[in-house]
Amino acid sequence: MNDSFRQRLFDALEESIAEDGYAKTTIADVVRRARTSRRTFYEHFSSKDDCFVALLTETNAEQIRQITAAVRPDAPWETQVRQAIEAWVASMESRPALTLSWIRDVPALGTSARMLQRDAMEHFVDMVQALSSSAGFLAGGGGPVSRQRIIMLLGGLRELTAITVEGGGRMSDVAEEGVDAAIALVGPRA
Repeated sequence: MNDSFRQRLFDALEESIAEDGYAKTTIADVVRRARTSRRTFYEHFSSKDDCFVALLTETNAEQIRQITAAVRPDAPWETQVRQAIEAWVASMESRPALTLSWIRDVPALGTSARMLQRDAMEHFVDMVQALSSSAGFLAGGGGPVSRQRIIMLLGGLRELTAITVEGGGRMSDVAEEGVDAAIALVGPRA
């Protein structure tokens, strides 16, 4: 499978989502923007939804890599939380249309999207649990955060993102609230 064609299709889908929204985007729009053929599209993906799920899977993996790389495991836990949230915000702001589409359009896609949502959540849970097991967290009296607490944190951050982006705001405008909420949820217990 030619990765450059796959990436071109991803880029074209993301551009179309930014301009027209996912629901109005067609395969014809994607292949036109990618300057390729329907045949090439179908060599890589079975449908627009399949392409979207694959794009989001790769985007989520890259986001986890960026967040993990931004956090210094030897820093105090509060600093680590700030680093993680700031990296997350930067990632969201770099792709606002895709971020909003992930939050709003994916739930309507059915079974494959439910698997995407569950897999993405599990990867993020794993990341937060690993980060909260770092030297800085342990030195500050904390430790691994429960899966349930992480899900509450991620769900809240996802909705905050949606409301902020839909309202025309920037995630950096609410970054401090995100940091404060994350500190309250993942910090050491008294």
